[in-house]
Amino acid sequence: MVAEAGPAVVSIDTLRLDRGSEDPFLAPFPVPDVPLRQGQGSGFIFTPDGKIMTNAHVVEGASAVRVTLPDGRQYDGKVLGADSLTDVAVVQINAKNLPTVQLGNSDTLRPGEWAIAIGNPLGLSNTVTAGIISAMGRASSEIGAADKRVSFIQTDAAINPGNSGGPLLNAAGQVVGVNTAVISQAQGLGFAIPINTAYGIAEQIITTGRAQHLYLGIRMVPLTPELALQIREQQPNWTLNRTQGTLIIGVAPNSPAAKAGLQAGDWIAKVNDINQPTPQQVQSVVEQTKLGEKITLEIERGDRRQTLRLKPEPMPPEWYPSAQPE
Repeated sequence: MVAEAGPAVVSIDTLRLDRGSEDPFLAPFPVPDVPLRQGQGSGFIFTPDGKIMTNAHVVEGASAVRVTLPDGRQYDGKVLGADSLTDVAVVQINAKNLPTVQLGNSDTLRPGEWAIAIGNPLGLSNTVTAGIISAMGRASSEIGAADKRVSFIQTDAAINPGNSGGPLLNAAGQVVGVNTAVISQAQGLGFAIPINTAYGIAEQIITTGRAQHLYLGIRMVPLTPELALQIREQQPNWTLNRTQGTLIIGVAPNSPAAKAGLQAGDWIAKVNDINQPTPQQVQSVVEQTKLGEKITLEIERGDRRQTLRLKPEPMPPEWYPSAQPE
C-alpha cells in the first residue's frame, strides 16, 4: 500500500518574498526579492496532470509554493484556490503522467478500521505511521477548530507538524482523509478531513476557483440542563421549555433565517427528517443542500410549534475568515 501511494505524496514548502536591504552602492539598481521559507506541509497528487490536494492553512499567505516529489523532482506550484472553512486547498504543478493516489469512500469508514498516515513531518519525507480509525463525525468545536465546517475523522496514527495535507489511507490503500490537526496536549489524537468532503471542495475550486458554502444565518448551541437553567435566568422572555437538543441563540440580519422569521430562543425540533438534531446535524443538512433547494425546519417557540421552509443562500464573503454563525 505504501509503495503504491507513497510516490504521489509530496512535500510542500511555502515561501514569502522578502526585499533585501537597500545597498547604496547598488543604487539606483533594484534589489531583488529574496525567497524565505515560511512553512512546510504535505499533499498528494490526485490527477496525473499535477493537481495536488493539501490543507488551506499549509499554503495560506504564501508568496510562492515549491512542490518536491519523493524522487527529488521539484516544481513551482500554483494555488488554484483555498477554502478556509474546510481547510482544503488545491495546488497545480506543470507536469504530466504523474503518480496518483487512489481515492476511497469516507462515508463507509467505521471505528476500529486500520489507518495509515503518510506525510513529511518535520521535513522527514514519506514518513509512514499506522493506527486505527478512532472515531467518526467529530465536530469542529470538539477539537478546538470551531471556525471549520467539517465532521472530522479521528485517528491514533501519529500525525506531527508537517503532516498537514498528507493522506490518511484505509486498509485497501485508498485515501479516506486529509490529515489536518492534532491535539498537542495529548497522544494519539489526530484528525483528518473526510475525503468525500475534501474532494467535493477540490472539484469546486478546480471549476470556479473557490468553494461555495450555503448558510441560514443562525447561531446554535447544544442544550444541557445547566445551560437551560442559565438561559431561563438570563433570557426569561425566551420561555424555554427544553433541557436538551439545539437552541438558536442568534439570527443574522438579512439572512435566510431572518427572512423566514426565526428568532433567538427558538428550539429546533426537526430539520428535514431528523428529529431533535444536533447543531452539527443542522449544519450538515445545510451543507448538503443544493443552491435553490429548500429545507424544512420545525421549531418550538414557548408552547407553540411552527414549520418553516427556508432556502439557504451563499455565505457572504465577510463570513469566511471566522465562520461562527451557521
